Amino acid sequence: MLRSSSLMHWRALPQRALLGFFVSLGIASCALADDSDTTATGATKDAIKDTITPIISPYDSRDYRVLTLENGLNVLIVSDPEADKAAASMNVRVGSAQDPDDLKGLAHFLEHMLFLGTEPYPESDGYQRYISDNAGSHNAFTAQQDTNYFFDIEPSALPGALDRFSEFFLSPLFNADHLASERNIVHSEYMARIRDESRRENDVLNQLLDPDNATTGFAVGSRETLASPPEGEATLRERVIDFYHQHYDANVMNLAIVAPQPLDTLEEWVAERFADIPDNDLSVPTIDAPLVDADTLPRYIERQSLQDRRQLRFYFPVPDPTDDYRTKPSQLISHLLGDEGDGSLLAVLRDAGLADGLSAGVGRGDGNDALFTVSISLTPAGAERLDDIQATLFAAVEQLRNDGLNAWRYDEQKSLNEQGFRFQQHGAPQQEATQLSMSLSRYPVEDVQYAAYRMDGLDAERQQAYLDALTPDNMLRFYSATDIESETVSPWFNTQWKEQEPGTAGQALSGLALPAPNPFIASDLTLLDGQDEQPSALVETPTFSAWHMQDARFNTPSVEWRVSLQNPTTSYSAEEAVLTQLLAGWLNDSLNESLYPAWLAGQAFSAYPHARGMTLSFSGWRDGQTPLIEQALDQLKNAHISDSAFERVRYQLQRELRNAPQGALYGQASSTLGEALLTPQWSNAQLLTASQRFDRRHLEDFRERFLSDLYVDAMAVGNTDAALAREQAQLIRDRLQPRLTRDDIATLTPLAVSDEPSVLHPDSSRDESLVLRYLQGRDQTPEEQAATMVIAQWLETPFYQQLRTEQQLGYIVNAGYSPLLNAPGIAMMVQSPDTDSDTIAERMDAFLEEAGQRLDQLSDEELAPHRQAINTQLRQRDTSLSGMANRYWQATALEDVRFDRRSQLADLVLNVSLDDIKTLWPSLRAHTLDVRFNPGDKPSNNIEAYRAALSELPKVHNEQINP
Repeated sequence: MLRSSSLMHWRALPQRALLGFFVSLGIASCALADDSDTTATGATKDAIKDTITPIISPYDSRDYRVLTLENGLNVLIVSDPEADKAAASMNVRVGSAQDPDDLKGLAHFLEHMLFLGTEPYPESDGYQRYISDNAGSHNAFTAQQDTNYFFDIEPSALPGALDRFSEFFLSPLFNADHLASERNIVHSEYMARIRDESRRENDVLNQLLDPDNATTGFAVGSRETLASPPEGEATLRERVIDFYHQHYDANVMNLAIVAPQPLDTLEEWVAERFADIPDNDLSVPTIDAPLVDADTLPRYIERQSLQDRRQLRFYFPVPDPTDDYRTKPSQLISHLLGDEGDGSLLAVLRDAGLADGLSAGVGRGDGNDALFTVSISLTPAGAERLDDIQATLFAAVEQLRNDGLNAWRYDEQKSLNEQGFRFQQHGAPQQEATQLSMSLSRYPVEDVQYAAYRMDGLDAERQQAYLDALTPDNMLRFYSATDIESETVSPWFNTQWKEQEPGTAGQALSGLALPAPNPFIASDLTLLDGQDEQPSALVETPTFSAWHMQDARFNTPSVEWRVSLQNPTTSYSAEEAVLTQLLAGWLNDSLNESLYPAWLAGQAFSAYPHARGMTLSFSGWRDGQTPLIEQALDQLKNAHISDSAFERVRYQLQRELRNAPQGALYGQASSTLGEALLTPQWSNAQLLTASQRFDRRHLEDFRERFLSDLYVDAMAVGNTDAALAREQAQLIRDRLQPRLTRDDIATLTPLAVSDEPSVLHPDSSRDESLVLRYLQGRDQTPEEQAATMVIAQWLETPFYQQLRTEQQLGYIVNAGYSPLLNAPGIAMMVQSPDTDSDTIAERMDAFLEEAGQRLDQLSDEELAPHRQAINTQLRQRDTSLSGMANRYWQATALEDVRFDRRSQLADLVLNVSLDDIKTLWPSLRAHTLDVRFNPGDKPSNNIEAYRAALSELPKVHNEQINP
């Protein structure tokens, strides 16, 4: 860890111009300072050893200060006066790599145990309840070399949250009463992930890496690995406490806080609460054993996948690049091998019909070693030509050796990185705090913001070392497919795998070419003044509507365009829905190569299907966006659809539909719920069957029909004025020539749950059980939405506490507000590895019965924090331009287009009375739909019949009018 020898404090805003100059030159070796000192006094000041500040973007007006407390704890505090949430993250540089051999998963188990009470706050749900009651959220994760704890909360409640949070690292109780239950929860988490393909491959990979490397162990933990030790040995609780005291220490912790309070206030709060974390002079654990035994390479592995997906990965041991962040010697190699433009490795494989996706980059670092990975998604034809694909990969590597790593390419990457750093958007405070605490644990404090972007200059020698590692003799080749069978099974995720002898030398494909200088790099990045409060109508005609909102709050010259192409036929049948998906997929696929350089330069395009048609999304710099819009529209209207492109896109869609039963069970249940209560909707099975009936000519005919009968909505949100937005809107209208009206387009309609309790089953092949219970409101008025929100907030924490912590039904347990469009509802979900759905449903019944009894005793004073929590959540500011644009864009999909719905609901929530809650509760209990699943259950074949018997959910109730 870096500790400054001088005392420095400065305010970011006055230094903007000078800092921008330093950043533009790539000079980041020291922090800027002024003559001011901290104002902390007394014990607070005594607890602080020194302060320093990081390099930030010239457009970042927030205040930063990095403190090193006397106990060695590094703390980064960020004062953002505009933040409407406060957040904190503590990163501990200890993870599953430190698990003892006889207690795999102990680091993860400890993470769980810290949430279950501390000496000043002994209640097992006290921390969670305080966070939830103050409009917050919390979580944690354990990685190989890190454990990270984080939360966000309403800013006024931050001191209380820090009181509770700091005690995790001062006085945890390691509650003996919850030891067994939390072990069951860890086991449930393991079982919930046991079919994840990435974990299954990693489980096999760990068998091939050096067993002495600490990162190759089983990280999650299970009932078996965390079983109580034999009599006479230290108990499990004693082992947890020992691990905590051996590894948790202020010197290996890094805390980040993002909040609206001033730096001096935050500094005082930190010193008061965290200065007593023990300083045992520990250091970050290091891993000395190599990640791979070079003498065992090369190796050729085949493994069985559960999903219908053929994947080919090449793993190459390389040095861990973390310490080389200033020069990034591996970035240019990753960029060129992962390129998707004309002549790229992916383009050549795509043109040959062998692949439909590719990525390249460095991962799995342990501080010394890492793996450079090239991952290729194969077509069925590609699965028959693995050796040719391998030969083509090494031809691409040889091309880099000969003339690919030129200085101008590095400089181009550097320029793009500087643009990204200059106009970065920070995201939500919780996301920002977590990223900063992780960064603080790895980089010098001045670079915690800049490290990911910094490229000081080309280190040719170090770059060559990475390139030299990409050879056939230094390789682990992994091929995965469903038809691989073997008697060898990985130990923790039950993956069949086998080792193969190298095949014959393949034949490299021709056509590889390195990319030319990027023509899409923006030159005009000036920020326009002007700020609108919400979108306003820009163009209004019967066939075309466009909204515009000029925004400067995010300090980026970027614009988000959304264009919805709506045609009534897309909702007529599963066949039409499939053709819509194929058209959107083809458009993305056909533009991928030509627009990939634009994506690298900060411009993005995608098309996605929906029930009314498809939406075209354009995101990026204002400069250069008009030609991008023109190209996408011309491609959609006029480009040739080849047989190979059609087959590639159809294969991708069918693969996705076939794999749906293998997906996360809670996601499948949610899809089943939507299929039952929204119309029109089609099941994955119906869509898969329909997709098999088409060829290229059907898609060509559909494109002509689709484009000839359109209604179009469009919206531009970002740093653009009305004149340019109107010019682009006119371009869109002229190219698409819409001729239908909004009334011609079918609406997506929420249906009213039947009075009779019903049970549906998803189409799933998972091994867990699940109940998703949906409690629906009576109508779609804002008043009903507000009351349902408050009830959901009131139920959230006790549901989690009782069914997860106390009853140990599973790892995935939650309850919350879950609307379907404007239809209010509450979703209660439990996913369990070993409790059947009938038992889960009985426990839900008991919880709801008890909740009704608690409601009878509820006072308005007790309800008030729940109203305030929802109000606070609804009034949270948008933390990114894209997030704000999507929120406003979703409003245009509703029949009554209003951009102030969130603030309207926020006001209504505060007026929800106890009588409103008590009146609504019986109706919620009476209108429920269960989605249940046990392993082996057949999917419901009556969903269409169930839906057909339902009526539309009323838009008004008791003659209340939606204003």
